[in-house]
Amino acid sequence: MKLGGGAHLTYCSNIHPGESWAEVRTNFSRHVLAVRDQLRPEGRLGIGLRLSARAAAELAEPAALAEFLGFLGRERLYVFTLNAFPYGPFHGQRVKDEVYLPDWRDEERLRYTNQAADLMAALLPADEPALEGSVSTVPGAFKAALRGPADAAAMADLMLRHVVHLVALRARTGRTVTLALEPEPACFIETVDEALAFFKQHLHSDSAAKRVTELSGMDVDAARVALRLHLGLCLDLCHAAVEFEDAAACIRQLRDAGIRITKMQISAGLRLPTLDAEALAALRRFDDPVYLHQVVQRGPQGLRRFSDLPEAFASLDDDRATLEWRVHFHVPIFLERLAPFVSTQAFVREVLALQRQQAVSAHLEVETYTWAVLPEPFRSGPVEAAIARELDWVRAELAA
Repeated sequence: MKLGGGAHLTYCSNIHPGESWAEVRTNFSRHVLAVRDQLRPEGRLGIGLRLSARAAAELAEPAALAEFLGFLGRERLYVFTLNAFPYGPFHGQRVKDEVYLPDWRDEERLRYTNQAADLMAALLPADEPALEGSVSTVPGAFKAALRGPADAAAMADLMLRHVVHLVALRARTGRTVTLALEPEPACFIETVDEALAFFKQHLHSDSAAKRVTELSGMDVDAARVALRLHLGLCLDLCHAAVEFEDAAACIRQLRDAGIRITKMQISAGLRLPTLDAEALAALRRFDDPVYLHQVVQRGPQGLRRFSDLPEAFASLDDDRATLEWRVHFHVPIFLERLAPFVSTQAFVREVLALQRQQAVSAHLEVETYTWAVLPEPFRSGPVEAAIARELDWVRAELAA
């Protein structure tokens, strides 16, 4: 939905299980309309669409795309952002580190992302020609899978080829679509500092502009503009809080570097200020077999990172009185306390306060995809009611 200052607010449909287009389309009729009816927005309800590779290929069929566009128009819905991070199944089976595959070293990741961008351009509302579309994606690759500097160069080259695709898409359709790399714990780009370094060396460099010129035929100055227009970040607030980022500082650094936050995912994780027996026992309920739940530990020796909860639990010894854990497990953003620990809601509120002062991003997307594995009683009630409550909570924070 449209907010003041040109921003758009939505939730990500990856909370609803569905890998085929038929399943995703059913989710719109069953869940999205129910969310819309609870929110009762003054205008159209914006949607953050998640498409697997299979669903994207099926939606690309002309009849399916035409039917969906008609549905969006009739039901006062619009799509302005697309989640092309998980390529394959995302619910009901082991995802873990496979969620990053194929990564940005693989031609299939480029093909899938190109198709997602084409669909994003086609789905943007025709009566808002200035509205950009954003596509969020894997932050390169899972860090443990990388072999060395050559991998970073290979990932960057596929991203530059995608920029060339986006430039051609804009010339053909008049619509601007941006790629938003999503920093995440345990990944190639997991912190804002790592994002800054990667952009400086590989995506905003003279060699990057020269490569885009070689691929597209545009001049170097136009290539530099295209790189800054079409490549940016998806700032996931759960991920940033888990990494102990400083909200104001990281946003300022990105602005100073000319890196656009083309999408912001409004999400909260878990925070254990003290690792007492009660908190650790309660945390074990969050160790599910589907998703990775990375842990960042802060202590006297600085930050220590674990790729999943079992690894973090195994590291514990008796000397833990000065340790704090933050855990990548998306929890409803309206919950500040999940006794016996708390959420990272305070970080979300801090960033939304900055959004009130000066737009951090024009695309705001609530993303609490872990509903199906969230322990009781934190997911009592219908999922549609929880989604509506999250969106209302964000609107209230932005209006404060």
